[in-house]
Amino acid sequence: MSTSSPLPPGRVSWAWKAIRERVGLPDVKFHDLRHTHASLLIAAGVHPKVISERLGHSNIQITMDTYGHLMPNAGRDAADQFERLLNKTPIHA
Repeated sequence: MSTSSPLPPGRVSWAWKAIRERVGLPDVKFHDLRHTHASLLIAAGVHPKVISERLGHSNIQITMDTYGHLMPNAGRDAADQFERLLNKTPIHA
């Protein structure tokens, strides 16, 4: 197999299971790590477009449909940030 071709999914899962069992990790599927990665990035405040690109989603809507529930305060946070901006910026007539 060429090193430039993708690994078959079964091979990745098999290798992950072997590593996980060898080091004593719980029964966590390899794909679950993808969701954990995305969830941690959201919690850290990374922009959803960046997360979408990292996950290889064809558009940001897929990311938002999948992980949007992890951003319940996004609207309130945006309003708070906008208010802070208005309070810092002098308004010139």
